[in-house]
Amino acid sequence: MPRVVVDVMPKPEILDPQGKAVLGALPRLGFTGVESVRQGKRFELEVASADDATLADIERLAETFLANTVIENFTVRVES
Repeated sequence: MPRVVVDVMPKPEILDPQGKAVLGALPRLGFTGVESVRQGKRFELEVASADDATLADIERLAETFLANTVIENFTVRVES
């Protein structure tokens, strides 16, 4: 059964307080060298078929339901 992954991330110009909190905690946990952290969402959809029609439906689903396209970008990909 194919798996389609939708990754949703804040647009670069949008503040990311969760990413900033993670970035601030890293040095206290002993991790150094990380310059930036952006936190997003990942959705995994198992589908009967990953044909063009299904992927078009998932694009529409992501654009209208999974992502707030005013402040977020998304990508859709088939995971092998």
